[in-house]
Amino acid sequence: MNETIKTQLNHRSIRQFKPVTLTQEEVNLLVDVARHTSTSNFRQSYSIISITDQKLKEEIAEIANQPYIPNAGHLFVFVVDQRRNTLIAEAKGAEALVQGSPERFISAFSDAMIAAQNVVVAAESLGMGTVYLGSILNDNAKLSELLKLPKYVYPAVGLAVGWPDQEPQLKPRLPRHVIHMENYYQDLENPLEELKDYDAEVHEYYDLRDLNNRVDEFTTQIATTMDKSVANRANTLKDLQKQGFFTD
Repeated sequence: MNETIKTQLNHRSIRQFKPVTLTQEEVNLLVDVARHTSTSNFRQSYSIISITDQKLKEEIAEIANQPYIPNAGHLFVFVVDQRRNTLIAEAKGAEALVQGSPERFISAFSDAMIAAQNVVVAAESLGMGTVYLGSILNDNAKLSELLKLPKYVYPAVGLAVGWPDQEPQLKPRLPRHVIHMENYYQDLENPLEELKDYDAEVHEYYDLRDLNNRVDEFTTQIATTMDKSVANRANTLKDLQKQGFFTD
């Protein structure tokens, strides 16, 4: 156990921030952490967009349905970026043929997400708070338009960073024996029985949470969301194809 691991084990999403904008030096430091992240085949197929325009923040907050976004100390959007390497290849006289393939998309998406996680670890080690914003994908087409994303660029995740103005409860996670397997995949033999104690823990967490009246069990939450997609994300494949991915 060390201080880094203690910080990681104490991770919680922060949605209330002090009205303090991150300095350019702090932003540069976090971006440098991202730059030094491992990357698939050294392609570095991601980019980071800092959102500093207040109106743009508000428009993104509307897409995400997260009104706290404009109040964060800083807003990052991590994007899949196969455009840069396409332009490099073309400038070198090579024919770019695979930039829209599923393999290149997945590797670039992984690059973006690993970089984002490194930024989270770095920010929290400095005492900052963070929250991932998968909700920016509620309207991929509109977000891509707002950020002027060209072909072969696609949003991966948003990340709000700032100085925390709340100390929420630590959200309970699935037990270790449920997510950690050895040598091969193992199904739960009796999911409801094996997750009974975890359900009770999650129920208590929501029951005691100040800003949330939900008292759902984990298994109930999962069951009620497995029969349909989020309505405004139903066009994800079409949005990906519009940006040049998964076209074959």
